[in-house]
This record gives sequence, structure tokens and C-alpha cells, in this order.
Amino acid sequence: MRSAFVPPRRPSDLVRYLIPSLLVAAFLFFYTSDIDFFSSRLATGSHPIDSLIRAAEKSFTDTLAKETFTLADAATAYRERRGRHPPPGFDAWHKFAAERNAIVVEDFWDQIYNDLEPFWGLKPARIRKDAWDFEMRISVRNGKATAESDWFWTQIWLHMIRTIEHLLPDMDLALNAMDEPRMVVPWEEMKDLMDLAEETRTMPDARGVISDWAKRPGLGRDVEPDEKTTDKAWEHTRPYWLIARRGCPNSSLTRHARTLRNFTRTPMIASPFSLSHMHHGFVANTTLAADFCNQPDLQALNGIFVEPLSVSATKVLFPMFGGSKLAVNNDILLPAPMYWSAEERFMGTEEDAAIRWEDKLDGVIWRGVATGGKNTAHNWRSFQRHRFVAMNNGSAVSMAEKEGRVENFVLPANGYELRAQENKQLGEWVEQWSDVRFVDLMCDTADGEKEGGCDYAERFFQVGWGMTMAEQFGYKYLPDIDGNSFSGRYLGFLRSTSLPIKATLWREWHDSRLTAWKHFVPMDNRYGDWYGIMEYFLGYEDKGGHDEIAKRIALGGREWAHRVLRREDMQIYVLRLLLEYARVSDDKREQMGWVEDLVE
Repeated sequence: MRSAFVPPRRPSDLVRYLIPSLLVAAFLFFYTSDIDFFSSRLATGSHPIDSLIRAAEKSFTDTLAKETFTLADAATAYRERRGRHPPPGFDAWHKFAAERNAIVVEDFWDQIYNDLEPFWGLKPARIRKDAWDFEMRISVRNGKATAESDWFWTQIWLHMIRTIEHLLPDMDLALNAMDEPRMVVPWEEMKDLMDLAEETRTMPDARGVISDWAKRPGLGRDVEPDEKTTDKAWEHTRPYWLIARRGCPNSSLTRHARTLRNFTRTPMIASPFSLSHMHHGFVANTTLAADFCNQPDLQALNGIFVEPLSVSATKVLFPMFGGSKLAVNNDILLPAPMYWSAEERFMGTEEDAAIRWEDKLDGVIWRGVATGGKNTAHNWRSFQRHRFVAMNNGSAVSMAEKEGRVENFVLPANGYELRAQENKQLGEWVEQWSDVRFVDLMCDTADGEKEGGCDYAERFFQVGWGMTMAEQFGYKYLPDIDGNSFSGRYLGFLRSTSLPIKATLWREWHDSRLTAWKHFVPMDNRYGDWYGIMEYFLGYEDKGGHDEIAKRIALGGREWAHRVLRREDMQIYVLRLLLEYARVSDDKREQMGWVEDLVE
């Protein structure tokens, strides 16, 4: 059975020569034509979002049809999708899930196998050694989880793992304490590892399958005294784009695009690079939308690529766990600490989140800090939150309309047919429904700027007052914008009765459980579709909106989040993840599995 996760083959020489030509052609296309995302809309008179919502409904229905209800059916679905027997302990995992009324659809755990598959290409002893010999780790011995570090993320993850520790074999988990992910293995090496992993994909005869876990040495003893810890050769290269792009296929546009180093000017926002994931101007594929490997313009549109707060990366694959990652990172995902801790500043309260749709203000709210990395006088125009806040400043939009002067965004393409834009009143219209402000400019003070503020940002942004989650839930529309990494408020937004509008480059544990346009509204990372999304829902003058559809998605997302994004679902996900991790770390992994349903 061929793995669904094997990277594409290396390109031919012809393809490599064609890449630079394609880049040039894409840029020429952008500058010489008004990109037509909208031909079918013009021909049929229907709105593209209508068809995206219909497609989402069908996709979600198809997913639910895969739900299994018995242990035997779950094991069958596992073998069909993974090409292996389930891991030892699968029966205990299924019982744990059933007792918590979990929805069991095998697709929901795809991220686990994306993350762990390349480790089947490494020696198990190396995996164990690298995990044990890391300064920040959680260890499980004899059904008890411990951690020496008192870092608050470590303690939150430890608390989560302790709720399932009695079901776990011995293991060590290396943890990432940074906002930013740590591993980018070159694509060519990942391809080789995936090929090696594929060779291990087998389902041995049930009579020879092993289900007993190996015991590991006690906490004070080296787990592999004869194995040398791999040298991680930590890198601190900036811009991070130079590190990130090596994880892209050699045939990708990003691998061949010129690296930008000057971010003092208005960034180029090249819509042609979004064509693969857009349906007539709106996001149709969120996985491709978050994959920058064929979107080289994103290197100047997100702070992680420009100037992250910290850079400490390695080319070496080792089992490090973290809360989020970019498409090219090789970290193993856990539910983020703020999701498990459920702090009110990130989640709000259930009472606040349950405000009736009809009682909310018919507009947009966003409050946040100017994060995304280290913004300075020389690079702030390339930060995503600065761009989004500017696009919601009616005065800035009106100036762009009248004088063509913009600092860090572009006006929407004509194909969106925005009535307010046609009337030269886009800025005035935005002012009517948008309340988007920074609460802290997070200024760089290295150049002698005053603490808490700076001339380079204060000329363009007015700091607003902070708002609690309870206050934000009083609005119908909640855009969610990446910060230094993922946004910790997303789960709170999903659990509310407001409508999340999500733009992100980051992958999280729950991605395969959510359906765009069914549970949330996706947005491109350039934000060029922002005004079109809002016109669809709010309308403009005699151009009717779609309030009932917005309500349906908001409440549908809330209901679904309360079914598959609970703390119990995080426990179930982590238990499955760690059983698989324990197996891939075991010397007898190819003979290990759960096969009681196959043995008479």
C-alpha cells in the first residue's frame, strides 16, 4: 500500500530550468492583466461563496459517513488508511474514546501520521537517545509522567499527559519551548526518509505480531549508552525564509525565488501565486493556502519569514514536540498549551461565548498586540497584523482610493465587484462595520525610540483600548490573524456563537477535524479577499447580505467544536499519538501491533 504522505519525486532537469521562467511569467501576468478569478460568477450570476459552502457541506457529510462505532470497525478503518496494524494498546485507546463519547473517524488522526511517518526511516535507538538527551522533556516510566523543567508550557503539557499516563508505555518526549518551530529537514532528505519508511509498511501475519512494550531504564540512567546523540548544529540564520524554503520540493517556486532582504517599501502582493488554492477569489483549499512553497511573495508578507523573535533551527530530524508549525517543519504536534489550560484571556467563558446571534453587533472586532516577530522601522510593512489593521482603517483605505498611496496593502482586485469600491466609498463603508485596533505596538526600541511607542508606527496606527473575550463575543465577526506563530484565541472563537474568519500559515493538531466554509470562514494570507467576504455577509446598500448563512456557519462551528475539540478530544488525540510514537521508537516496531480482532 503506497503511503499518501510520500513527497513528490525529484523533478527532471527540464523542470528545474522551467522554474525561473514560470516565476517571471507569473509576475508579468500580475502586472499586465487584471486577474480574473471570477469568470464563472460573471457567467452564472451566482456568488463563488455559495458554491464553496455547498462543497463544504458535501465534504463534511462524506467525512461523517466514515464514522466507526465498534473496535473491530475502527481497526479495519485503521488498516485501510495506514497500511499497518494498529499499535499495541489500540483497544484501550478505543475504550478510552468510547467512554468519552468521541466521534471516531480515522481521518481525524491524519496529522499524527504526517508527523511520525519519517521517523520510520530512522533507527529506533537514535530516536530514543535524541529524545532522552534533550534539556526540556517529559518522561514516562511505569505509568507515571514527570518533568524536570518548570517552564509553564512544559507543566501544562505534563498536566495533560498525566491524565492518560496510566495507559502509556515508557518513553521520553523532547519539547519545544519557543513560539517558533525548530526543525526544517531538507526536502531531499525527507524524501529519502519517507522512502525508507515506506519499506517498513507491512501487516505481518497476526500470529507473529508482538503487543508487549519494552521497558526503559530509570530516570537517572542513560536510555542508550552505546548510541551517540546527534549533533543538531542549531542555526540562527536570518531571514528565516532561508531556512524554511529548504523544506520545499526542489520543483517549487519558493526554492528558486530570489530571497528578499529589503523590507522598507510597500511589499508586492502577487495574487497569481494564490490561484491554486482559490475559487474565483475565495479560499477553496486551506492546506494549499497555508503552504508557501509555491507562494514566494509570502516571504514579504509574514513576520516569521522577515524577523521572527528568535531563530534556533536544525536540519536534523529528531522527535521534538510542539504546538504548531509551518507546512515545512518536522516538529510533532501536540494540542497547544493555551488550548488545554483554557485560560479565560484566550477562551473566554462558556456563558460569554453563548450570546445569541441576534443580540450581537453586526460588525467586526479585533484586538491584538503587534506581534509576528520583531517589527522595526525598516520592516513593519511586511508584518501580517500591521497589514490587516491598516486594511481596516477607513481613513487609510480612503486615502488609497483617492491618492493611490498605500504603505503595506493593496486595494481589492476589480473582479470582486465591490459596490462600495465602485462608488469610491470603500473606506467609508469599512468604517461602518470594522473595529480593528492594536492594543500595543510592540515597538523596537534599539534605535532610541521611547518605551511603549515609536514614531515609525504611531504615524500609521492609533493604539486602542483592550477588550476581554466576553466583549469580543458581542460582535458577529471575529477575524483571527497569526501572531508570532498560531493564534491562541482560535479555539475560543470556534466555541463561540460568533463567526471566525481565519487566515493562517500554521498547522495545528485539529486541522483535519474542521471543514472550511462549514465550521469557519477561511481567508487568504494576503487578505485580498477580506472585503469580498464581508460584503457577502453584510451586503452594501441594495446589495443584500447573507446574515442567516453567517449565523449557520457560526453555530455549526460552535456545535462541532463542542463535539470534537473538547479537552477529552485532546486527551484522545495525545493518547493515540503517544502510542504510535512509542511503537516507532521500539526496536521491534515492524512486528508490533494490535491484532486481537484477527486472532480467533
